[in-house]
Amino acid sequence: MLNIDAKYRNILPPLIGVALVFLLALLAPFITGHDPVHMSISERMAPPSMEHLLGQDNYGRDIFSRLLYGARVSIAVALFSALSAGILGITIGIIGGYFGGIAELITVRLADIILSFPPILLALLIVTILGPGVETLGLVLTILYMPGYARVAYGETLSMRQLEFVEAARALGSPTWRILALTILPNILGPLIVQFSLTVSSAVLIESGLSFLGLGVVPPDPSWGLMIREARAYMVYTPMPLLWPCIALTITVLAVNSLCDALRDFYDPRAVSTNFLANLAKTLIYAPIAKDYSQIDAQKAESALLSTSGLRTEFVTPKGRIRASNDVSFTVAPGETVALVGESGSGKTITGLSVLGLVPEPLGKMTSGQVALRSKSDEIICIEELDDEGLQQVRGDEIAMVFQEPMSSLNPVYPVGEQIAESLRYHRKISRPQALLTAVDLLESVGISDPAKRIKDYPHQMSGGMQQRVMIAMALSCSPSLIIADEPTTALDVTIQAQILELLRNIRNQENRSFGMLFITHNLGVVAEIADRVLVMYCGRIVESGPVSNLFRSPAHPYTKGLLASIPHIDHSSGDRQPLYAIPGTVPALDELPPGCAFAPRCNLAIEACVQELPELEVVGDGHWSRCPRWRELRG
Repeated sequence: MLNIDAKYRNILPPLIGVALVFLLALLAPFITGHDPVHMSISERMAPPSMEHLLGQDNYGRDIFSRLLYGARVSIAVALFSALSAGILGITIGIIGGYFGGIAELITVRLADIILSFPPILLALLIVTILGPGVETLGLVLTILYMPGYARVAYGETLSMRQLEFVEAARALGSPTWRILALTILPNILGPLIVQFSLTVSSAVLIESGLSFLGLGVVPPDPSWGLMIREARAYMVYTPMPLLWPCIALTITVLAVNSLCDALRDFYDPRAVSTNFLANLAKTLIYAPIAKDYSQIDAQKAESALLSTSGLRTEFVTPKGRIRASNDVSFTVAPGETVALVGESGSGKTITGLSVLGLVPEPLGKMTSGQVALRSKSDEIICIEELDDEGLQQVRGDEIAMVFQEPMSSLNPVYPVGEQIAESLRYHRKISRPQALLTAVDLLESVGISDPAKRIKDYPHQMSGGMQQRVMIAMALSCSPSLIIADEPTTALDVTIQAQILELLRNIRNQENRSFGMLFITHNLGVVAEIADRVLVMYCGRIVESGPVSNLFRSPAHPYTKGLLASIPHIDHSSGDRQPLYAIPGTVPALDELPPGCAFAPRCNLAIEACVQELPELEVVGDGHWSRCPRWRELRG
């Protein structure tokens, strides 16, 4: 017996039902030899016979032919109105949900105005103005159903626009239209398919209802609603002419609803690993195949790959403006890994997003400072001066980002090969087959076995470590000059962490991939393994920076010393685990920072000057800087 996938079995019955209804409507002229409007008064209300399979109505017309031709009208009106309302509503909803502000006011609120009118009254108004008819029905139903699509698309887009895989698409430099069409739309299709199901079913019923009231299809053209209207007066004598259109309506609505529910589950690749449509797509698509730190070391800044100066990023909150990154200045040299460390909320991730121009607007904005990037063509690009199109060219090509949560950063409805190829196709303007071949090489370079097969897998079919390797492959796809890695090992177990760190080290050391890396983390153990220099952040400011060896051996800021002391370690002389040190107090809220050093309330070395005035960065060694006036006592 043929072994059919469970999902495929679920879709077959409603698919056959809908296909049968469509075929009967389409082939009506060939199935029945009777004209649906031909009347024979002498044979009024005649019972079923071999010539008239379902009998004749009150005008002697053949009920079977009117039933089939009526299906044509109902299905055509329902599909037209559902599709046209869907196109308009989804477009309006996605635009309003993604852009917000004025776009939301113009689009979604327009749909709300339409929703404020009772549907039947609005339909009656339009029919009264334009007159009854099939064309008017299509327009009425389009207007009635458009707001439903808009609200579903708006709500789904609103909840999705800040998710990691959408940010990842932006970080790869995808233009806005591609993000809307290829990233957001496929991920909200599930509820939209359900909405389409409800719309088609409802449109069939409303078309019949309006025709029943004399406001839809104009007699003598056939319609299920007209058939019910005409048969109602004679139901006492014979109920069959009334029963047949009711049965047709019931079967059609149930079949369409069942098919759309099955398609929703069938479409989602996360529901089962053996998806028929996904396997078909694979077969067709894939071939086997110094306040200003930039002035502290002028020589280094001049040759830097990345140089930020006075970077300040602010957010608008109910309590006023807060500075998530405040006067942040640093450099990253070619081939160098700079670690940005600090507690959660210290501003590390926002700093990385600011470099890429990905600060979530409109509440967040880079308000001052400079971000200069040396491109692969040795030109200086000022990130803060670029418009959206310019940023799209830089993201993914000159700067790439590896996000913290690979499962939420990868698009769940596309195979990983497609996601790697996306950036290549956009930035390199190469064909899909070429991009997929390159994706295979990239997966192999990041240590994924059998890459020609694994590019066809969806993210949920991979482990966390493999997902992160895919993210690294995506970041490397266009050979960027700079990679920003935002806590890429946090969600992984220690064994996989070690493998990912080893992979990053090996890739960075390859001669043909001498990129710089800004490595964002809170794990100082990871910093010791991978970084060349360290930037320690606290409450949006860099409080200490220097080479890894110097900073670990002789920290020059109380906060850095506290972070190092909180690392678990064992006394080698006794073999006993030493108790963990906890920095006293809590991180202050960014809207309640003291006028001086933000760490002063938690510091046992703080003096009056620390509380009253912000300390400046001081040189404490070769390439080593600290924002603490008592650094000598700390190291002494």
